[in-house]
Order: sequence, then C-alpha cells, then structure tokens
Amino acid sequence: MEEFKRYAVYYAPPPGEFGTFCARWLGWDAAAGVERTHPDIDGLPRPVQDITATPRKYGFHGTLKPPFRLTGTRAALEADLETFAARHAPVTLDGLTLTRIGSFLALTPTGDLAALETLAGEIVTALDPHRAPLADADMARRRAAGLTERQDALLRQWGYPYVMEEFRFHLTLTGKLAETEAEAVKAALNPVLTPLLPVPFDIRELCLFGEAEDGRFHLLHRYTLSG
Repeated sequence: MEEFKRYAVYYAPPPGEFGTFCARWLGWDAAAGVERTHPDIDGLPRPVQDITATPRKYGFHGTLKPPFRLTGTRAALEADLETFAARHAPVTLDGLTLTRIGSFLALTPTGDLAALETLAGEIVTALDPHRAPLADADMARRRAAGLTERQDALLRQWGYPYVMEEFRFHLTLTGKLAETEAEAVKAALNPVLTPLLPVPFDIRELCLFGEAEDGRFHLLHRYTLSG
C-alpha cells in the first residue's frame, strides 16, 4: 500500500461536468492523478496556469479535515473514516457561488451552513488520534501568518488554526490576486462556471486525499455518508 507524506479529508465533486471543468481549470486532476489542459477563457488578465499555480497541487476540493502527518497506519485511518461516514448523514446546501475571499477566488456554499460546520468539526475531532503533532517549524510557519489568540489555541489543539468556529468551507480556484485582477477573473469565469454549479449542493461523500512526495495531492478513496 503506497504511503503519502500527509493525508486530508476533503469534499471533491463526483464525476461529471462540474468536477471535470474545475480539474481542467486548476490543471491537476486529483482523482485520475494526471495533469489536465487548461480551458480557454476570454477576458482573463493572466494565463490560467499563473492564476491557478498555488492551489493546483491540492486538486479541486473543499477542506473538511486539513492535511496532517499520520501517526499509526493508513489502514487504521481508513477504517475509522469508513466507520465515521457510515454513521453520518449527507449534507445538502442551496448551492455554490463564486466569491472573493481576501486576495483569492473560491466557490462558497449558500444556505444554512450549520450541518456542514457540525460535520467538519466532528471529522476533525474523530480523526485527530491519527494526526501526528505539528513540527516546530510548521507551528512557526502558521504563526508567522498572524493568528488571533483563539486561532493559535486551535492550532495547538488540532494542528490547524481554521477549524471549529473558525472554519469557513470553500473550494479554492485561484492564488493571490490583486483586487482588479480578482474582479477580472471573476467576470470572465462566472458565465462559464455558473451553469455547471450543482443545485442543490450535496456533500454525499468524504474523500481521503494523500500528498505524494512531489507535493501533489491524490484522491485515494470516497466514503459514502450513509448514516
């Protein structure tokens, strides 16, 4: 069984036009483990490969449990994730919308987010025994970005500062952009992407991802939420 540097639990869209387009947009198909040709979209201020360079290696996803180094075995992690998914119900939201979050663009969910936030918090808690403690260098790198007191406490407890009440589900589409660039990308991408967005937006599976030695993330397995 191949081992990876880190593991994460993400939402990834099921096979279909939406997921195919977003994999092409980023240039990396995490499910197939291959690079994809970027789409041709008029009106972009820079080439797609530049706009998407930062999020490319992760594949198109929404984080539920952030990447972590494994303590114990992958088989034990997979067994607990399978058990968790069997006990929890799918989450349905109204849809997705293209949003500027600070300096990057992402898809964010619309509707009542309470069930999604609860699910994410329970995933973080349930799988934490499989997470190795953060190295000092990783802790320092996170703190260098500037954290609130609460975020620092979450970092120490869960290995990541943006969990629990700090969690904001999103599907990243770009790296950092200047404000004018972000608005131009949004204007160019919206008419192409909006017809592909799922309505409603369902999270019916938990996806285990692994980070390979080259830093690319791969979708390893889908676990159906069937509780």
